[in-house]
Amino acid sequence: MINFDNILKGFLDKDGKLKLWPAKQDKKLAAIKYLATKFAVNREYTEKEVNEILRANHTFNDHQLLRRELFEKGFLDRTLNGAKYWKSSKNPAA
Repeated sequence: MINFDNILKGFLDKDGKLKLWPAKQDKKLAAIKYLATKFAVNREYTEKEVNEILRANHTFNDHQLLRRELFEKGFLDRTLNGAKYWKSSKNPAA
């Protein structure tokens, strides 16, 4: 299991919420991997549910950025119209 507390030190608040969006690519990827752990395998989510999970796990008020990053980095898949999301079974590129 990845120790995100060490990797994202300074980016997580005391409640484990992402409080800042990292500038460096390796930290951004770690942040996205961390957020991906908040989604269950073999479960579909509506866009609203994805947004709620992301809002509950960050404090800088940009769930759209986080949702887009999860999709673009291959951690979440979605239908063409974006109505349904699910945790990707692919192994996202590091």
